[in-house]
Formats: sequence, structure tokens, C-alpha cells
Amino acid sequence: MLSRVAERLYWMARYLERAENNARMIMAFNALSMDMPRETRLSWKDLVAVTGMGELFDQHYQREDERNCVKFLMADNYNPSSIASCIMAARENVRTTRDQVPTDAWEVINELYRYTVDNLEQGIGKRARHEFLNEIVGRCQMLNGLLAGCMSHDAGYDFIRVGRNLERADMGTRQIEVGALQFLDGWDGTESYGGLLWTSVLRNQSAFQMYRHNVRRGVSGPLVIRFLLQNEPFPRSVLHSLTEVAGALSRLPLNEIPVRTALQAVRHVRDGDVEALIRKEEVILFLEKLQLEIGELHDDIAKTWFPVYETA
Repeated sequence: MLSRVAERLYWMARYLERAENNARMIMAFNALSMDMPRETRLSWKDLVAVTGMGELFDQHYQREDERNCVKFLMADNYNPSSIASCIMAARENVRTTRDQVPTDAWEVINELYRYTVDNLEQGIGKRARHEFLNEIVGRCQMLNGLLAGCMSHDAGYDFIRVGRNLERADMGTRQIEVGALQFLDGWDGTESYGGLLWTSVLRNQSAFQMYRHNVRRGVSGPLVIRFLLQNEPFPRSVLHSLTEVAGALSRLPLNEIPVRTALQAVRHVRDGDVEALIRKEEVILFLEKLQLEIGELHDDIAKTWFPVYETA
């Protein structure tokens, strides 16, 4: 496989996962804002912080209100992590690798792109927001299912698995970090609505039902953090995602350095004592170190297999 093809498949999967995650995150926060009492003010800027684009937002907006934050996360072309930008980039990567993916995959991503362009303005508004974002999530899942069921599970598909799961792990740690910051500030213990916050964090990952099925206890900060970090059978947990990355990398040639970095990240997550980290107020440092390891893993993948390496 040509390295440029591998790079495009990898980034197609990352962009598609990023668009889906952003859509899930906005839907969950929107539901949280409606559940909370009016006197409780929620900051939509927290969603921007999850994506790591706070400085870029500040360069273009003076007000951190709901509409500006939602527009930035969904529609702004200068934000490379907006839903519109991600879907456009994913489509371009599929277009230039059409001989590597099923024909139906091109048709699905093209229809997703057209739907996004045609409905984006309506989706920004409150009235049509949920329907628009739910459609984005559904079509992203359709494309992932089509690739899993109709594409040969060769090196090309392994790069897709790596990209999708690395992006999922990275976003998972960021969403847990935002919830943990609120938790350490005392919201979960001194306020009556901490359960709503953690339920929202679970819904970001469509994890609420599986959490109740596996944990069988109330929704609380330490239990949610441990579930989303370390519950390996749950496919959107950080541990499961990084294990999938390591497994896909092990099937590729010249893989010694990336596999070593991936296994190091897996051990970091698996061995973390969540209760002790929270008790010592070190959970944020743990998550930040894990994010650095995920970034290092991306760098190793790019240096090993991609033709012109640039830090993304």
C-alpha cells in the first residue's frame, strides 16, 4: 500500500469520528442545559475547550454564548474540528482513495456531505438542532458499519481502525477531563445536580445504558471515570480504543516503535487507580499525561508510515 493512501484512510477515519463525537457532545450538552434549573448557568465554552480550540474561538468571537459556540463547533470553516470541516475533509480523503474502499462508502460519505451543506444553517438553531445532529451521528455510524462489513480487512482497513480508535480515545480523555474538573471543583458533592453532569458525560459516548448494565450503581464521578477509562468490553472506553489501536498496529509492517508506544498507553490506562487519583486530586494530571501519550502515538504513526510528516 502507498503511504499517501494509508495516510488518507487514517485521516478519513479520524475526521469521521471527530464529526460524530462533536455531534454527540453537542446533543448531550443541549439535553443537560434543558434538564438543569434556570438559575444554574452552564458554559457552552466548555465544549469548545474539549476540542482544544479555545484560542481559535477567542480569535473570532467576543461572546461565549450558546449560538457562537454551537456555530464554531458545527459550521465554521476556519475551525478544522467543526462538524462541517471534518465531514468535508473525510469526503475528500475518500474521494482520493475510491479504489481502496467499497463504492457504497463513497456514496454514503457524499450523501452525508450534501446533507450537511443543505441543512447546516437550520441545524445551528435550537428547533432543528437535535434532528440534524442525530442524522449526522446515524450516517457516520452507517459508514463505519459499511466499511466494517464490506471492506477487506487488510492493511488499509487497519489504518482506518487505527485512526478511528485513536481519535475516539483522545476525545474520550478530553470529555472525562471536563467532567473531572467540575467534580474536583465540588459540583458532584456540594450541589444537587452532579448526577446530571455525569449522565451528560456518559451520553456523550452513548454509554449511559451500558454503564447502568455493568456498574449497577448510581451515577457518580469516580464510577463514571473508571467506566469510561477502563471498562475494556465497552467499545467507546479509552482502554478498549487503545487496545484496538495496538491490535491494528501489530498487523502492519515496520511497526516496532508505534506498537511499543501504543502498549505503553494501554498499560497506563489499565494500571491507573482511579479512586487514588481522585483522592489525591491527580486525575487531571493522569489524563493530561495520557493525552500526551496519544499525541506521541500519532507522531510515531506518522513518522513510520506517512510520506511527509507534519504534526497535526
